[in-house]
Amino acid sequence: MIPDIPPGLLIVCGAFLVPFLRGGVRKAWVLILPLAALAIAISAPEGARWTVDFLGQKMVLFHMDRLSRVFGIIFSLITVIGFVFALKVEDSLQHTAALVYAGSALGVTFAGDFLSLYVYWEFMAVASTFLVLARRTPEARAAAFRYILVHLAGGLVLLAGIVLWYYETGSLAVGHIGLNGSASWLIFLGIAVNAAIPPLHPWLKDAYPQSTATGAVFLSAFTTKSAVYLMARTFAGTELLIWLGAIMTFVPIFYAVLENDIRSVLSYSLINQVGFMMCGVGIGTELAINGTVAHAFCHILYKALLFMAAGSVLHVTGRIRCTDLGGLYKSMPLTCLFCIVGAASISAFPLFSGFVSKSMIVSAAGYGHLSVIWLMLQFASAGVFHHAGIKVPFFMFFSHDQGIKAKEPPLNMLLAMGTAAFLCIAVGVYPKPLYAILPFPVDYVPYTAAHVVGQLQLLLFGALAFALLMLSGVYPPEIRAINLDTDWFYRKGFRVADKALGTVLNGVNKAAAGLFFGVIPGAAARFSSNAPVRIAGAPLAGLFWLLGCRGQYLKFRMDFLRKSFEKESLPVGWAAAAVAVMFVLLYVWN
Repeated sequence: MIPDIPPGLLIVCGAFLVPFLRGGVRKAWVLILPLAALAIAISAPEGARWTVDFLGQKMVLFHMDRLSRVFGIIFSLITVIGFVFALKVEDSLQHTAALVYAGSALGVTFAGDFLSLYVYWEFMAVASTFLVLARRTPEARAAAFRYILVHLAGGLVLLAGIVLWYYETGSLAVGHIGLNGSASWLIFLGIAVNAAIPPLHPWLKDAYPQSTATGAVFLSAFTTKSAVYLMARTFAGTELLIWLGAIMTFVPIFYAVLENDIRSVLSYSLINQVGFMMCGVGIGTELAINGTVAHAFCHILYKALLFMAAGSVLHVTGRIRCTDLGGLYKSMPLTCLFCIVGAASISAFPLFSGFVSKSMIVSAAGYGHLSVIWLMLQFASAGVFHHAGIKVPFFMFFSHDQGIKAKEPPLNMLLAMGTAAFLCIAVGVYPKPLYAILPFPVDYVPYTAAHVVGQLQLLLFGALAFALLMLSGVYPPEIRAINLDTDWFYRKGFRVADKALGTVLNGVNKAAAGLFFGVIPGAAARFSSNAPVRIAGAPLAGLFWLLGCRGQYLKFRMDFLRKSFEKESLPVGWAAAAVAVMFVLLYVWN
């Protein structure tokens, strides 16, 4: 029997041995770890737990139920496929970061308390940043810096929400929360950053295209889908997510059509697909949650396949822009075939994985009488067919032949793509095993005449629209350009705020400098030079007056006293008199 140890902890700890391993041992190690995690995710009984006591709190590092099992299986499986794809990469930084990243995603999935979940959440942010940095270009370094800033900010918001939630409820257990207070709103916003919900999404399109050819495969799988899992766990049935999800499916379509970089197109289509999942979480019915989980499972497979195809082209040709590619189907036929399988899956063609999962979410919207949402999801389905289903394979393999001398990528890359392509088809043809592990019993049949005909009609008219736009010249040309996203507003806004804040703070700093280094020291110097005379002179002036000193004679006495202080030659009798008067005054005061 396989022990019920936390698979996330297993992989994270094992990752730190990678830099000390070499050759075949390292290659075997990076495959053994996720395979062991996969075995645990499949075999661990429901209700299995692994806890430790920390600072008086019980940290639940492993808790198995039906929801976490599905995500645990697909996270482990895609880690295996990803490392097969990256097997010939001789970079311990990438392998270590990818393992910590995958292990942290599994840690989030199986965490039973918010404390351990938050630790894994931050590990995930840091490890994924190194996957962007690993490309070692100025653009990658800049993107990684922006990426970590966004995710650390999101993590702080999540932490603030967790602290407030514990203060309000006294519990750190991960479960349904709902939007019912400031703590829940902070937790929601912290998760929304990782989910790339607009307008918090530009980090994804900014960073993923700058990662390495293999790093993008892991990036496409974990951050957003961990957020989907956590939303399903904590905010299922939240109506706001229905509309946010619908907007997520809708907005990226237009940006993806304009993009020239293939991986930028895939990044926008990733946001589009996560939108379907968020919409399903918001609807919150058993069918919708099942559809969300199934679609996350399928999406990880076909999105990784598409990123692997793009990564293979980048690895072989060094090019990734639509304007630089074309005609590669002749020299890279297998890669082209695998890319088409991924494109068919994301487009939800019947007999491919996307069809058996996405249709559940769309049907849940229809059954819930959400007519506007249903129409938006249908439009988004046609839109993703345009940019990911047609544009990516067309411009990469079939468009204007650039005369690029290329060949198929190494065998390990082909094997990884072939495995993912096989699973995309297998799940699409026979979805019963996937349906069997979903959180709720499945009473849904995807292959009905209405579903199949309706989807084929949608795809047919989508293809006709693409062809007409291309032939008429209306389709936006593929050109080198920088497309402005919503990050433009907060980048400009932050600059204005930074300038205004700088002006205010610099003014405060200048005023404080004048006060503490000018006014106060000057006043203190003046006071210190006259203080002894004033302090001692006041009681002595009274004494002199009582002794009959008046007018010019009193003034003479006081001037003599002042000069004596300046020369530090005060007569002993005067000093004794001043002390005596001070004691008398203190006695009277008390």
